[in-house]
Amino acid sequence: MTKTRRSFTDEFKREAVALLEASGRPLEHVARELGLQASVLRNWRRVAQGHPPRSRSGAPAVPGTAMPANPDEQTAEIARLRRELERARQERDILKKVISIFSEAPR
Repeated sequence: MTKTRRSFTDEFKREAVALLEASGRPLEHVARELGLQASVLRNWRRVAQGHPPRSRSGAPAVPGTAMPANPDEQTAEIARLRRELERARQERDILKKVISIFSEAPR
């Protein structure tokens, strides 16, 4: 069975955040009393403080990660990422070898 998503009015969200801030109690306690997950109340507090809401995955949008508009900058970024990927692959291969050496039975 699937659960239906609950929706809350903006007024309820504002009052819940106000209760959290006025009570001085831990966020988890206030959330439990209101029948909410702590993460929901935490997200409402972030929005009330003027921060962007977090995505469903929990990750905020990371500024500055968009691809550069200039084709030369894009080419340089791609080259940098390829070098970084190659280094990560080399490190992975070294770690695999080390694991195989240390996991062998002593002679």
